[in-house]
Formats: sequence, C-alpha cells, structure tokens
Amino acid sequence: MIVSLGFTIQSHSYHQSRFFNSSNWITGNILETSNEVSTYFGLDTENQKLMQENKNLRKLLFNRKELDTIVLDSVQLTYTITTGKVIKNSFADPRNYITIDQGSRDSVAPDMGVITSKGILGIIENTSKNFATVQSILNEKSNINAKIKNTDHFGSLVWDTKRYNVVQLVDIPRLVPLTIGDTIVTGGMSSIFPENIPIGTIRKFDLNTSQSFYTIDVALFNDMTNIKNVYIIDNSYREEILKLEKLTETNGQ
Repeated sequence: MIVSLGFTIQSHSYHQSRFFNSSNWITGNILETSNEVSTYFGLDTENQKLMQENKNLRKLLFNRKELDTIVLDSVQLTYTITTGKVIKNSFADPRNYITIDQGSRDSVAPDMGVITSKGILGIIENTSKNFATVQSILNEKSNINAKIKNTDHFGSLVWDTKRYNVVQLVDIPRLVPLTIGDTIVTGGMSSIFPENIPIGTIRKFDLNTSQSFYTIDVALFNDMTNIKNVYIIDNSYREEILKLEKLTETNGQ
C-alpha cells in the first residue's frame, strides 16, 4: 500500500500538491510547537534579563540626584539594589513574613528595604548564608514612613490585620485635604527606602470630631498573595546616619 501510494503521488500532480501541502502543514505545526516549548523553557532566562535591566533602571531612578552631574561608576551611590525571588510567602497571619533566596552571601542584611515592580513589600529582618526573611507590610509590627504623593504630609504606614490588600496610613493631620484615589508613596524620613516608591491608593478615610488625625485605608498596588520577583534596596549611608542620630540622642541626655 505504501509503494502504491508512492507511485500514485509521483504520477499525478494533484496528488503531489495535496501531499506536499499536508507535509508542510504537519512540519509547520511541529516546528511551531517546538518553538513554543523552547520559548516556554527560555522564559526564566528572559525574565532574569528583564530583572537585571529593571535593577539598573531603578538604580538610576533612586540615585537620580547624584547622577545629575556625575557618571554612575565614579561615585558611591546612596542606594544599591539586589534582585531576588520569593520562595515562601504568608499573608493570612497577624505577623506575616516572606522568605527570599538571597542572604548574607549576597550582601543582604537586616533593615534593607524590599520592593517589587509595583511597590513596597517589606523590610529584611533576618538572614542566613543563602536566604533572608522579610517582615511584610502585612505585619502588625510593621511601621513605615509614608506620605501622600506630591505633598509633604507624612504619616506612618501600619496594618490592622483585617485584610491582606489594605493597610492603614495614620498620623495625617485633619487639616490635610484628602481625596479617594490619591496615591500613597514612601516618605523621605526613612533611612531604609528611597522617597516616592509606590504603596497604594486611598480607599477611604475616617475622622471623628474629637480626633486630630485621619485613619486612612490604603489599597495596595501589590497583590500580596502573588509575589515572585523582588528588589532588595541597601542605603549605603544608613549606618552612618544611625550612628550620628544615636550620638545626638546621647549628647542630648
């Protein structure tokens, strides 16, 4: 049957055309499938390239003041950045922690800031040689300096432990005009995070007549249930700042 089919195809142009069209269709689908498989398994490599590019861009962004008049490699920058991946994430407990695959071997240390491409995530609390735990912003102990974007109105970002997608901004004076949807970002009073890293938007705010400060619900930009890639931020001058502040406090006593 195979031999007869071969003779039939060779002796009739119509059959030849149909045969080669079918062969091309099969070959094309095989190549397409093969390419899709190769692309899929190459996504991790491409993702790492994008993470590296984003890291370099964020390095430029966070240090833009120093870069106004100098070349990147000619000075010690205020902020350095390391990339990492989340290997464990909790978001349903009063004190949530995130474990990442970067540790002391990678120059990661406690009190470094951790963010994603969408916004703030937390602060490094403990490290081992190869890993680190991050105190999530979804932690009742978390307290981070934050402000209303494009203003100088600062407050503290805390969490009431009720919802995994909403945190609270407190200590904003009642005289400050607020609007639902206003963006909340990191403030400039922190030695951990650069200023103006996104956090979320105002979801609602409350103020009793007897109160002097707002309690603001902030809807997070990050989906805290689905975190994979992170950036770890190190303030090169943090230790110097803390020593100076401690010395000032000691001399003032």
